[in-house]
Amino acid sequence: RMESFSPSLTVGRVACCECGVAIEPNSVNMCGACLRSRVDITEGITRTSTLYLCKFCNRYFVPPSAWMRAELESKELLSICLKKLKPVLAKVRLTDAAFVWTEEHSKRVKVKLTIQKEVLSGTILQQSFIVEFSIHSQMCDECRRAEAKDFWRACVQVRQRAEFKKTLFYLEQLLLKHSAHGHATGVKPVPTGIDFFYAKLQDARRLVDFLQSVLPCKYHYAQELVSHDTKNNTYDYKHTFCVEIVPICRDNVVCLPKQLAQSFGNMSQIALCLRVSNVVTLIDPRTLQMADVQGITFWRDPFESLCNPKMLTSFYVMDVELVEDLHRGVGHGFVSKKHQLADVWLVRSDQVGNNKVDPVCTRSHLGHLLQPGDTVLAFDLRSANTNNSVFDAMKEENIPDIVIVRKVFDRTKRAARRTWKLKRLVVDGNIVGRETGSVIDEFERFKEELEEDQEMREKINIYKDNEKISRLAMNSEEEETELPPDMPSIDEMLDELNLDDVEMADESLEE
Repeated sequence: RMESFSPSLTVGRVACCECGVAIEPNSVNMCGACLRSRVDITEGITRTSTLYLCKFCNRYFVPPSAWMRAELESKELLSICLKKLKPVLAKVRLTDAAFVWTEEHSKRVKVKLTIQKEVLSGTILQQSFIVEFSIHSQMCDECRRAEAKDFWRACVQVRQRAEFKKTLFYLEQLLLKHSAHGHATGVKPVPTGIDFFYAKLQDARRLVDFLQSVLPCKYHYAQELVSHDTKNNTYDYKHTFCVEIVPICRDNVVCLPKQLAQSFGNMSQIALCLRVSNVVTLIDPRTLQMADVQGITFWRDPFESLCNPKMLTSFYVMDVELVEDLHRGVGHGFVSKKHQLADVWLVRSDQVGNNKVDPVCTRSHLGHLLQPGDTVLAFDLRSANTNNSVFDAMKEENIPDIVIVRKVFDRTKRAARRTWKLKRLVVDGNIVGRETGSVIDEFERFKEELEEDQEMREKINIYKDNEKISRLAMNSEEEETELPPDMPSIDEMLDELNLDDVEMADESLEE
């Protein structure tokens, strides 16, 4: 039987024309070493280059105008180095790139590159080489403006025309929770409000949009020409946004215009402000009707506050009688379910025990809190000196004698039993100005309002005061004191971040 054989193909070898080593045939009949000695594929590629580092913010310059933060021997720094070499590496193929160790303070960065290139009709050569980058110092634009005391291009001025700016404390907590001030180059408390400075106009606009979403406010925009280049017709401006918050605070007694009160379901023109959030929430203390005033509504038909906290008078509660089945007119608005209507007999605290003084009866929305023997703060309209044209035009029978604003609790015992705390935006300072006695007292009053209003606490962050909690646990036999309802529970409080936590350190060591 005939067997078939297939011939095997073998490649003949030839001698290198330079060194005589047997190699597979190629177009030039030269071995790789001899070809590499004659042809340098790294020709035209620079072996030295420069990196620019801002010593103030530790960012590297990325052409044409960007700055990037990168650590030594990181992939971010490697990408910056390769971008510097991109024009000269356009005609070769980059196969590998890695750092060569250099001393940290040497101001030198070495990168080992491996490239390939086709030479002489299909022959591919591969070669490695080192490029050394020297680090030079150069200030970025933001740091240069900061050093020149010209570090802002846009300013947001937040103002509230009220004697006690409790709304700014609430705004401070909203900013901390949502980090809406993160890109600000500076925050400066001024006597009339707060100033936020930004390096970019877009960041300032974001803050203005945030303010409009959380508070009833309006703003005015202005720009100031800094410089003008006549050659390329470019202008450099400073931009200013003046944001004005409604001049109404919690516990203010307000006088509504007649048409506005009628649009809210024929509620009384004399109302009490319950809270200021994204709307102004008002309540009629004689009917429990509530209304939410939008910012647009307020600025279209503004109204003023009749009193401030300094004008409140202390009264002693003689008797409380709950009002049941109050008849309200047709078309009335929303009625509060949280409050309870009551007729309260009051005597000024400095006239208690005087038999010649008769108690004054007034209707209040705090029937669920008041009991005989309590002390309240109220606005006495009988002796008030108001300069309000809307109030002067009201009929006398529609004006109550006294408007009860809030019940008085023991502030000292209340502060001693407070197991939570707030973070502050301005370190070692206050967001509404210097740490004066009135400002500290007003911030203490703001914390008391948070304890009494659960809806406000839901929109901000409160943190556990571990020192106060442990101290109260040791003094568990402390006498009980009357506290307002809706006090913060332990579930509402957040644990403050502690990077030096012992348990976290132990777990990291075990891993």
